[in-house]
Amino acid sequence: MHPKVEQQRHLTRREFFGRSACGLGTAALALLLKRDGYAANALAATIAQRPRVGGLPELPHFAPKAKHVIYLFQNGAPTHVDLFDYKPKLKELHGRPVPNEYLEGKRFSTMTGAPQGKLMLNSIEPFAQHGQSGAWVSKFLPHIASIADELCFVKSMHTESINHAPGISFFLSGAELPGRPTLGSWLSYGLGSETDNLPAFVAMTSITKGTTCGQIFYDYYWGSGFLPGKYQGVKFRGGTEPVLYLSDPEGLSRETRRTQLDALSQLNEMKLKDFADPEIATRISQYEMAYRMQASVPDLTDLSKEPTAILDMYGPGVKQPGTYAYNCLMSRRLIERGVRFVQVMHAGWDQHNSLTTELYNQCRDTDQASAALVKDLKQRGLLDDTLVVWGGEFGRTPFIQGDINERPRWGRDHHPYAFTVWMAGGGTKPGISYGETDDLGMNVIQNPVHVHDFQATLLHLMGLDHERLTYKFQGRHFRLTDVHGEVVKDILV
Repeated sequence: MHPKVEQQRHLTRREFFGRSACGLGTAALALLLKRDGYAANALAATIAQRPRVGGLPELPHFAPKAKHVIYLFQNGAPTHVDLFDYKPKLKELHGRPVPNEYLEGKRFSTMTGAPQGKLMLNSIEPFAQHGQSGAWVSKFLPHIASIADELCFVKSMHTESINHAPGISFFLSGAELPGRPTLGSWLSYGLGSETDNLPAFVAMTSITKGTTCGQIFYDYYWGSGFLPGKYQGVKFRGGTEPVLYLSDPEGLSRETRRTQLDALSQLNEMKLKDFADPEIATRISQYEMAYRMQASVPDLTDLSKEPTAILDMYGPGVKQPGTYAYNCLMSRRLIERGVRFVQVMHAGWDQHNSLTTELYNQCRDTDQASAALVKDLKQRGLLDDTLVVWGGEFGRTPFIQGDINERPRWGRDHHPYAFTVWMAGGGTKPGISYGETDDLGMNVIQNPVHVHDFQATLLHLMGLDHERLTYKFQGRHFRLTDVHGEVVKDILV
């Protein structure tokens, strides 16, 4: 057999397409280089104190209000009618069937089934007004109540999902099914970072000890979907080693590691030129990032120079890696060092039968540190350009799940039709409550804010037009907000 024919017979499908698309590969490589920040961006240079690393050269679309985001995502869905949405009528109707007119056209989880005949449940703890704004906050959250005048409460959130994983995915990626890029990935792709020593997008998780909440942290909550893998979030673990495999083996010097990486990079560059596979570019950049993080992460996690007053402000768990308090403090230290998006996820809010027990623990674990983060950012002058978001995937029903005669087992089911999210800093109006629910906290009656509206607003604060931040995949230009979303301008400064 002729050698040429033999070679063609053994040519793999990947090699065939890689070699036959040389011209396309060159164009793709040029695009990759462009995305990695090799083109100038005059607008970004005028609005950023630090040089930007990566991102699209034409972004931001306009001057941003915020440069960083810390998203305190409360997995499991906090109960709005027990924490932020004060409804005196719940006390009046406590123990009586929910009026049918509030339930028309509504669907609930299979745990509720048909809601007709369910009994109304009063708020577990009393509410009070706080600050000059007079915001209503439950006794459950005294520390968050103390910063009420810094917060923008959005009390008219509503969503489409009635189950946790789809609901979380919808908030973070704009789709209930996994596979789309998440918020942090979109921002990393579009805006890059302000440092090359740490990832642009970091995720951290925690859970209240002893909770019966079975929420799982899926990797796609911080995934890059169809964007190149370099844009996915890097998960920082609790414990002494926040990033796995970052340390060199014993006896390997820094110089030897550098030599190895240089040789490996040359081999990967050869393959990148052959196939223009963006995941090869990801591999190159991530090796380099890991090398730099070997020096930056120990400094990041060294709390010895943090003032005692600051540590005390975050609460007793602040020095223990993996706790919510530790992750909140670490969030501030990350954005100080130029990280674009920090996603702190805390599970335990799924109180189907534990409102009178576990809700107390959950609030105790998160209240002080959440408020401390906002205070800490403000006193350091970082709150103006850092957007802090606190909220879950949906709310919880104003009616009871369980037997009303068995108080230790009171609970509430999933409720997508009305719930509360609060934001602070980053160009949001402080000391306001936006939107309103009906007198039972069941439905939104004023200024509804859909999940896509929330996403469009967040991108807007970062200087991005949500309709123009797109990525072409499988022949279609995708965006975070799909084909929906309106910026909620009334909550912007």
